[in-house]
Amino acid sequence: MAAQMDIPKAIEAGETVLGIELGSTRIKAILIDQNHRPIASGSHEWENRYENGIWTYSLEDVWAGLQDSYRKLSDEVLKKYNIPLRNVGAIGFSAMMHGYLAFDKDGNLLVPFRTWRNTITGRAAENLTDLFQFNIPQRWSIAHLYQAILNKEPHVRDISHLTTLAGYVHWKLTGQRVLGVGEASGMFPIDSTTNDYDERMVGLFNERIKADNIPWTLREILPKVLVAGDAAGVLTAEGAGLLDPTGQLKAGVPFCPPEGDAGTGMVATNSVAERTGNVSAGTSVFAMIVLEKALSKVYSEIDMVTTPTGKPVAMVHSNNCTSDLNAWVELFHEFTQALGLEVDQSSLFEMLYQKGLAGDADGGGLLAYNYLSGEHITRLEAGRPLFVRTPESHFTLSNFMRTHLFSALGALKIGLDILFEQEQVKIDQILGHGGFFKTREVGQRIMAGALNVPVSVMETAGEGGAWGIALLVSYMLHKSTDEPLETYLSAKVFSGEDGRTIHPDQRDVDGFADFMERYKNGLIIERAAVDGLK
Repeated sequence: MAAQMDIPKAIEAGETVLGIELGSTRIKAILIDQNHRPIASGSHEWENRYENGIWTYSLEDVWAGLQDSYRKLSDEVLKKYNIPLRNVGAIGFSAMMHGYLAFDKDGNLLVPFRTWRNTITGRAAENLTDLFQFNIPQRWSIAHLYQAILNKEPHVRDISHLTTLAGYVHWKLTGQRVLGVGEASGMFPIDSTTNDYDERMVGLFNERIKADNIPWTLREILPKVLVAGDAAGVLTAEGAGLLDPTGQLKAGVPFCPPEGDAGTGMVATNSVAERTGNVSAGTSVFAMIVLEKALSKVYSEIDMVTTPTGKPVAMVHSNNCTSDLNAWVELFHEFTQALGLEVDQSSLFEMLYQKGLAGDADGGGLLAYNYLSGEHITRLEAGRPLFVRTPESHFTLSNFMRTHLFSALGALKIGLDILFEQEQVKIDQILGHGGFFKTREVGQRIMAGALNVPVSVMETAGEGGAWGIALLVSYMLHKSTDEPLETYLSAKVFSGEDGRTIHPDQRDVDGFADFMERYKNGLIIERAAVDGLK
C-alpha cells in the first residue's frame, strides 16, 4: 500500500482513479491509488419512486446525487490530504443494469426512466424469448422497447438512442454512446465469440417489427459495445461541469467503458474466471456463475449475460432481497424510540441478525414473502410482503428473524437449483457482497446453508461496485499487453487478500430445505394476496 505521504503526490499528479456506481439506494464514489486501495469516498442516499405505475428515478435526481457524492469525495480529499481534487488519472461509471432510457435526436428523454424493478413487460419478454429461443427477462432493455412497440406508444418512432443508466451518465460526460459488454448483455443478447450483439437475433427483431414501419433499425439506436480494457472517450468540458459544478475538475480525463452492477460485482469479488461465482445481496439479490459450457436449454429463471470481458455467465436475479427485512428492523427501531431507548440502527441490525442464528433450524414453521415488487422467478407480477404462521408455529423473535433472512434468499434458491441440480453446474465457492453480508457471519452462514456451498466474504467486499468499476479503470490504464482481466485481478489486486470463508452447516442446510418446501407450497397464499389486495 502506498505510504500515506505518497498519496498527496499521487493526487496532485493525477495518478488516482475514480469509480462511481449508481446503486438502487446509494450513489457511491471511490478514489483509489495505484495499489488499488481506496483513499477517499463520498456517497449519496436516494430512492426510486413509484409514479403512474412505473418504478423510476428522475434525471434531476441522477445529477443531484452524482454531484453530491463527488462533492463529498472532494471534501474528504481536501480534509485528509490538504489538496483540492482537480485531476484524476481516469474515471469509470457503473449503475444498476437493464431498464429503459430512450432519447430523441436532440437528446431529450422521451418517457420517464423505466428501471429494472418494473414487471410490466411480460408479453414482450415472452414473445422475444420464443422468437430468439433465448431467455429475455422482463427487466431487459429490449423487453421494455418491444413492450412499448406492442403498446403502440407514440414515442417509439422518435427514438434515436436507447441506453441504460450507466450508459446515459457516460454519454453526458464524454459524448460517447457506448457500453461495456457486461452492461450491454442486459440490454440485448451478446454473442461471446464476437463480444457484440447477437447478429442473428438482431435480424430476427428487425424482421419482427418491420410491419410497424418504425423509422430505425435496432443497431442504429443501441450503444456500441466495448470490452474491459478498451478506451471509451474522455471527459468533456461540459461533462466536467456536470460532475463538478465548482469548476475544479479538469476536462480530458480518460474513461473506461461503463459497466453494470453485475459486472462490477464480479470484479470486486474476483469472480470473472470459470467455476467462480458471486452473490450480490442488497435491495435485490443476484447470483453470477461463470460457466464452463453452455446450458442445455433455455430457462425463464436464468439470464445469460457476460463478464466485462464477454465470457458467458448464468445470472439468477431476484427483484427482492433485504427491503422487507429492513422495514421490519425499522419497525423495531420505532419501538425502541417509543420506549425512550437510544439504540442506533446499526446496533439494532447486528442484534436482530444475530438472533436469526439462534432460531430453530427451519425457522420454527414460520413463513414470509419479501415481495415488495413483482418476482419473475415465482411468476408474480406484483409485490405483497407477507408474514404467515400457523397456530403450531414456534413464534419467537429468533425464528421471526431467521425466517425473514431465509425469505430474502427464497426466490434466488429456486433459480440456482436449476443450475446446480438440472444442469450440474460446478463451482468452487461463492463470493458474497452487499448489505446482506454486513453483519459478520450471519448472512454468510445463512447463504452457505441455503446454497450448500462455501461462501467467502473478502475484507474489501464492503467497497462494492464503485471499487469494482475503479478496478476496471485501473485495468484499462495499467494492464500489460494481452493480459487477461482475471490474471490482472488475481496477481495485482487480490494477491494476499484477506477474507473469511464459512462452510455449510448441515443443520442450516436441512433447515433451509424444510423452509423452502413450506415456501414453495405457500406461494398460493402470495398469489391470492396479489390478486386480492389492490
